[in-house]
Amino acid sequence: MSDTTPSPTPSSSHPIPGAGAAAPNPAQLRRRSSVVIPPRSQPEKWGHVDDDGSAWVKTADGERLIGTWQAGAPEEGLAHFGRRYDDLVTEVALLERRLDSHPAEAATTRKHAEDLKASLSTAAVIGDIAALDKRLQDIIAHSFTAEEKAKEQRQQKREAAVLRKTKLVEEAEAIGESATTWKQSGDRLREILEEWKTIHGIDRKTDDALWKRFSRARESFNRRRGSHFAELDRVRATAARQKEELVSQAESLQDSEEWSDTASEYRRLMQEWKKAGRAQKDVDDSLWARFKKAQDHFFDRRKAVLDERDSEFAANGAAKTELLNTYSPRIKNASDCEEARTLLNELEGKWEEIGRVPRADMRPLDDAIRSLERHVTDLEKAEWQRTDPEVQARAQQFWNRVKDFEAQAEKADKAGRTKDAEKARAQAAQWTEWAKAAENSLNEL
Repeated sequence: MSDTTPSPTPSSSHPIPGAGAAAPNPAQLRRRSSVVIPPRSQPEKWGHVDDDGSAWVKTADGERLIGTWQAGAPEEGLAHFGRRYDDLVTEVALLERRLDSHPAEAATTRKHAEDLKASLSTAAVIGDIAALDKRLQDIIAHSFTAEEKAKEQRQQKREAAVLRKTKLVEEAEAIGESATTWKQSGDRLREILEEWKTIHGIDRKTDDALWKRFSRARESFNRRRGSHFAELDRVRATAARQKEELVSQAESLQDSEEWSDTASEYRRLMQEWKKAGRAQKDVDDSLWARFKKAQDHFFDRRKAVLDERDSEFAANGAAKTELLNTYSPRIKNASDCEEARTLLNELEGKWEEIGRVPRADMRPLDDAIRSLERHVTDLEKAEWQRTDPEVQARAQQFWNRVKDFEAQAEKADKAGRTKDAEKARAQAAQWTEWAKAAENSLNEL
């Protein structure tokens, strides 16, 4: 292989020191024509360029002619072929780095290394070709290991990717089957889809199968969600119709003057309202505003009327309070139940004559007179129990048992049966306690 470059045309001659000096020949002009840029690889150790331009490189088999240099001095040619060797060194280094950084492309890197290695025997370069050959051979050998390692890594990445997508599919299937938190679950399915798009490295068959499972899960969720909201719309429409009817009833009652009955009817309507469920929010809010307006209108009117009545009944409340203050101590301090009952009857007669009282006074006054009624009833019950012949007869029976056991003890003593006598006296003592307790109960009554 030759590397021939046309000789450059000399520019104007430089002055030569010394008079009469001979003119330089063409070879000398070539040697002085340019500045030599030294290569990095020290080509002078691995070859040379002769004065006639022949370029030689040293190999294990001896020197090999790689071409001719006609573009300058021999040292320029040596530098030129050295730089071409440097280019090969750079290319080999790139292959080494590529093999380390991209093991998945080991086959391509190996093919480039093999092609480059095959070209070394004819390469027009001057440098340590044997070293390059060794490095290229190492690249080729290492490429098989890197290729196998890359294959294992691809398999590991594939398995990891399959596992990730499988977990996403299983989560989506659980959502599709039973989730009822519709917004949150819908958002999660969208998140799963976005994460799905970031997972690569799965063979098409497996990926398609997983995608079909995910799609079915998402479709199942969408169907259930659609059915849920369709049913919800139906329920809300029914609730709206029911509440519309309740509103109509409430509005028809708002001017009623049947205060008690109408108030009860509004309470019933309110219970029906709660049982009707929720309509669409804007519809429900509008219906509730109408219902409440009618209800408030009625109760505001009722309050105004009752407040006016309360002011009229204020004196009645004061009169009943005075009655209680007068009769309560007399009833509680009565000598017997008959006197207490007589006083209570007097109180209740006057109570009825006074009439209605303000609403705020109703509960306290009613509680007070009910308390007096219970007191008199308790007195009468206690008197009945105290004078009950059956209760008195039961107490006498206890004393009769005491006498029987005392007689048994006396008889046993006379017969010398000491233990029987002690047992009889103990029983007599027990019955004595019971008899006294019965008498005390009668006295307390």
